Amino acid sequence: MNAAHVLCGLAVNPALPAELVDRLIALADRDLADDLADRTDLSREQVHALAARGEEAAVKLARSGLLRACDVDPRKQPRAALALLDEGAGRAEWARLFASHPDVAYREELAACPGLPADVAETLAADPDLRVVTELALWTTADLTSRLARHPHAEVRCAVAANEATPPAVLASLITGEGLDPARRCLLCDGAEPPSGHGPRLPRPVQDLHPGASCDGSHQSVLHETQRRAVRNPATPAHAVMGFAGHPAAPLRAGLAARSDLSPRAARRLAGDPAPGVRAALAGNPALDDTLMRVLAADRDSDVRRALAHHPRVPLDVLVRLAGTVRTGPAPLPRVATASPAEVVELAASPDAEVRMLPAARRDLPAAIRDALAADLDAKVVTSVASHPGLSEARLRRMVDRYGVQVVAGVAANPDASPGLLDDLARRRPPVRKALKEIAGHRHATAAALSACLANARARPLAARHPALPARLLVDLLDDDEWRVAEAAAANPSLPPAVMERLVARRGMS
Repeated sequence: MNAAHVLCGLAVNPALPAELVDRLIALADRDLADDLADRTDLSREQVHALAARGEEAAVKLARSGLLRACDVDPRKQPRAALALLDEGAGRAEWARLFASHPDVAYREELAACPGLPADVAETLAADPDLRVVTELALWTTADLTSRLARHPHAEVRCAVAANEATPPAVLASLITGEGLDPARRCLLCDGAEPPSGHGPRLPRPVQDLHPGASCDGSHQSVLHETQRRAVRNPATPAHAVMGFAGHPAAPLRAGLAARSDLSPRAARRLAGDPAPGVRAALAGNPALDDTLMRVLAADRDSDVRRALAHHPRVPLDVLVRLAGTVRTGPAPLPRVATASPAEVVELAASPDAEVRMLPAARRDLPAAIRDALAADLDAKVVTSVASHPGLSEARLRRMVDRYGVQVVAGVAANPDASPGLLDDLARRRPPVRKALKEIAGHRHATAAALSACLANARARPLAARHPALPARLLVDLLDDDEWRVAEAAAANPSLPPAVMERLVARRGMS
């Protein structure tokens, strides 16, 4: 038996009696305590007992709101206290305690917490460890970012560039360097005099270096990263970044291409960018105008066209042209999801099957359109609409009779599929693997259908968790060779209470 995994499954079983929850808490190791902390029915006494079993569980309980400030001693459970501070539920005196804590990891975690008292933020800004100051720069308020932008270390300035609370004028200065003294250090040249007249210094094994980092005394790698972050920061003023449309680094151009305040001139230039990633970022830009959308619709790169197909304002005629050229996935495209009733009718009546598939992906279609698509002559369209709620059993069966394996998984996923229909789909030979996975998680699945699903490796864990699975099969699955199956069986609310009792007792004796 996968004993540890079985107990972890039992720990999250919603039908586990409170008395057995108490006993599991008393026996819990770190993993088991972590799973028990996911329960939503814990009493106050159980929360206290579970928090005492380990810091990981205490942190999870703190973040879920079950563990409160009055329950925590920050000296005994520092990570739980820090989690409460991060959730805005801690106490100011805790922040002052951690600001001078000898463990830098605690100070660094504190630096990311919101709403720190001003004196605590000042203490962290003067911390001797760069990691603490850098973390503070990422999250602190505007007044402090303005000062940290002048920090002598380039890494701190780089963090300021990513902080959306940084004032626009400061962000502009970080890009241009105007009004700021040059940074004196970076991670690469820490502890060494900046070279003079030498080529780029080869990267040394320093923690947290940026990819491809190098420094010739100007800290060029981190300065480049600072620019990249500032370009992607929506608080950076548009006038400070538009010049990057011609920058040699594609990541900078891609960051610019995604900005909602992109100027028309820069957008036109980026539409012809040689890097597909830049054009794809532009294609998804919510500020893109119709003219450039039509240009990008003819782009040679499928990622660009796919990004455009997901644009929420793409003209419908452009989307129709794109429909047969890219794969967009089963979810309704944003433009299709907001299409007017008249547009839905237009799309559903298209002579092109790929276009008819677009509205078929919606799950709020009028009955007449839904039924017409369900009777479509193209299997791809029928598959797209097969899981739409409201389809009658007779219509679902006709889909299967006409198109067989092509639509079986979609029909099995239909929330209105009847128990009898699911039984029939589960007994198909040869079995349809994707359909078995859908059946295993279906609310209408019967014991017979679930038994058939157990023969499929991917469906087996889902079937093991289904409450309609017979108890005799559940008990057998506790000894399954695959730990995911055993854990799922133990989490099944239909597991007999006597079996739950036996599993807990066995742990107590081990």
